[in-house]
Amino acid sequence: MEFLNIFGEGPEGTLILIIALGLVVLLVAMVFVNDAQRIMARRIDQIKLHHSRDAEEVRSISAKRSTSASDIPALDELIKKHLPQQDVLRLRLARAGMEVSLGVYVLISLLIGFVGFMLAKFGGLPGVVALLLGFICALLLPHMFVGMAYQRRKNKFIAYFPEAIDLMVRGVKAGLPIIEAMKAAAEEVPDPVGTELTRITDGIRLGRKMDELLWETAHRLDLQEFKFFTIALSIQAETGGNLAESLNNLADVLRSRRQLKRKVKAMSSEAKASAYIIGSLPFIMTGLIYFTNPEYITTLFTDPRGQIAVGGALIWMTIGVGIMYKMVKFEI
Repeated sequence: MEFLNIFGEGPEGTLILIIALGLVVLLVAMVFVNDAQRIMARRIDQIKLHHSRDAEEVRSISAKRSTSASDIPALDELIKKHLPQQDVLRLRLARAGMEVSLGVYVLISLLIGFVGFMLAKFGGLPGVVALLLGFICALLLPHMFVGMAYQRRKNKFIAYFPEAIDLMVRGVKAGLPIIEAMKAAAEEVPDPVGTELTRITDGIRLGRKMDELLWETAHRLDLQEFKFFTIALSIQAETGGNLAESLNNLADVLRSRRQLKRKVKAMSSEAKASAYIIGSLPFIMTGLIYFTNPEYITTLFTDPRGQIAVGGALIWMTIGVGIMYKMVKFEI
């Protein structure tokens, strides 16, 4: 019964409990149904690929980009009507290398929000505050996770891409066409470079133009290094010239950019450390004073004048942190 009391007493608490339990059951059912349908669809596709008389036609059909947000029709219709900026979200998931649909992303976000709501209620917070925290968790935590995954994938791509270009240069010098050299590099270089190059070579085999595939990949990755590579191949295709030498020079430029970024990071590390220390000191001192003398610091949060002072301090501190962040951030 103590568990039930966290939702409040009376009809309102009972209604919140029923809604929460119904949401959990719905989320679990959707996840299991979604997984079962994905497994079934994958098996059907495998059977088609192995037993179809025209395997190339099946591959070309399956290579088309699916615009459905979920395998569940009701959830797919709900996402298409009410989820804003769906193309932007799909692009962020693709840049992070996550092969998940929007439906799975929404279900995971709702589940995280519900967990945040439950933890807040267990902590004794009011229902409105707990609901607000759950909403913030549902929006912020998945967004931050995708952003960190994209940053990790971006760093790995920048680290391996010059080596992939070197392999292409060796292949071109050995007499291979650029497509075959790109395919050989894709087989040798690990993910994510190998995966992206494999997509390009597979698209060329299906009859698409290399220039179109390169620009699509450049838009999806949003990396200057790959845009340089795309521009170099586009110019060489139009004007001709020594492709091996152009790619070799590009690999040297990319390595120089990487070294310069590391140098800037090392030089700005002292300023970043100072910003972290200065920014964390008010919160650390507030926590220490609260644990040593709670009555002394509580007045700052209960008195209206103290609340105004805290609000003004947070605003000015946010402005200062933003200025320091801009001062130590360099675009190369």
